[in-house]
Amino acid sequence: MTEYVGSLQTLELVTASTMEVVLVNGQKLQFDSGTRLTMQRPNKLRAERIGDVISQSLYYDGANLTLVSPDDGYYATVPAPGTIDAMLDFARDSLDVVAPAGDLLMKDSYARLMMDVTSGFVVGKSMVGGVRCDHLAFRSAGVDWQIWIEDGARPLPRKYIITTVDVAGSPQFDVQMTDWNTAPDVKSKQFDFARSPGMTRIEFLPNGSKQ
Repeated sequence: MTEYVGSLQTLELVTASTMEVVLVNGQKLQFDSGTRLTMQRPNKLRAERIGDVISQSLYYDGANLTLVSPDDGYYATVPAPGTIDAMLDFARDSLDVVAPAGDLLMKDSYARLMMDVTSGFVVGKSMVGGVRCDHLAFRSAGVDWQIWIEDGARPLPRKYIITTVDVAGSPQFDVQMTDWNTAPDVKSKQFDFARSPGMTRIEFLPNGSKQ
């Protein structure tokens, strides 16, 4: 799977994800979002997310990363590293911005996924959205995770669940890849951010800022 996805030079992906939040009384809440992501290796990415908690668009043109909140009329732009993998690391570590399923799209995703894994096994065959898949389960420090990989000539990830077991209530993050296009007609200009009239530029706060 990781070799196949890493070899794709362009792709479009639609995801549906659910994030669980555990309240102080132990009750769980779920929040849903949907994302359309377009990528062109080595240095172009665009993601548009609509969700219960937040709706945002992300543009990366190889030089700058821009995050847009269209409903609020704000955007922030910052210089970014020159590859998708380096940009995703920078966005997560420095800005606390995480692209949905981004760790599955990186060139070295196998090493990242298997880091600190202590056990894993094949659960068996399963169906995800009408697609026959291989279901695998893994454990690592503080995290259990499962992945469903399309069976056949296109070993694409179809579903991914992360369970944070070292947090009370073991909240889960669940993302389902509902639509893959492995050979889209991609135009370079679709990764360029164009400010709409009336939008206000703001600055990113560094990750961990108390402001």
